Amino acid sequence: MNSHPSRIVCLTAETTETLYLLGEQRRIVGISGFTARPPEARREKPRVAAMAEERLERILALAPDLVLGFGHLQADVLTALARQGIAVHLFNQRSVRGILDMIRVLGGMVGCDEKAANLAASLEWRVEAIRAATSEHDRRPRVYFEEWDRPQISAIGWVGELIEIAGGEDCFADLGESAGTADRIIADPAEVARCAPDIIIGSWCGRKFRPARVAQRPGWEGVPAIRNGELYEIKSSLILQPGPAALTDGLEELHRIVQLWRERRTRLFQTVVTVQGGLTQSQPPVDRDTGQVALAS
Repeated sequence: MNSHPSRIVCLTAETTETLYLLGEQRRIVGISGFTARPPEARREKPRVAAMAEERLERILALAPDLVLGFGHLQADVLTALARQGIAVHLFNQRSVRGILDMIRVLGGMVGCDEKAANLAASLEWRVEAIRAATSEHDRRPRVYFEEWDRPQISAIGWVGELIEIAGGEDCFADLGESAGTADRIIADPAEVARCAPDIIIGSWCGRKFRPARVAQRPGWEGVPAIRNGELYEIKSSLILQPGPAALTDGLEELHRIVQLWRERRTRLFQTVVTVQGGLTQSQPPVDRDTGQVALAS
């Protein structure tokens, strides 16, 4: 007799993606409305309503034997379900190590310990390969990652960690250690300008990132990322779900962006030498920190 849950509701996208990668999607009877990976999940599985009261009713109607959630924002609905006699599990992974542990724990819940261990190992290998490739970089770009614009919210923990792995330096790494979103609000936008990020990345939780709007913020005109056009978007479904997507496509996008910055910087510092009549002429020197042409005083 199979004692593992067979009617699972996933209230966050990363558990859905993980179960599909494990080949256990048949166990899923409901998914979050924010689920984007894999695409077939949205076609095959009922979506749970966004409003709290409707969501509770909808979940109960699906007759689950396990409901999976994430973080303190879903604690209340899971508590209400537990009072109804439903088995629940609240994940709270906020680091690369935590994401890998989540995959192993979820695999154990559905009787796929070995497959989950293999999946976690393959993801960890990809992460460590990028870490190794960037470990010898002589200069890491300062990266400001914006999760929301009004108010401005900086990178959550695993995103900041992935920025470092990809070869960058998170401007607000200290804020990323906080569990609550409110603790990552940047109350003074001038603080970003003072950090002088080389790269700005937006991931506005389902809204389209607007680089032109960011570039027009008062006092930001001198920010290196804005001067040099280093503003990028990473879709929230790739980076803001603490699961396989963040460790694969999300990390690879971060790495690609950092590599683009490095290539541009390399081109700036290459000296074009021509020899004419025995004289060597070269481009003006470029400041290695700002990427700007250094003018003689």
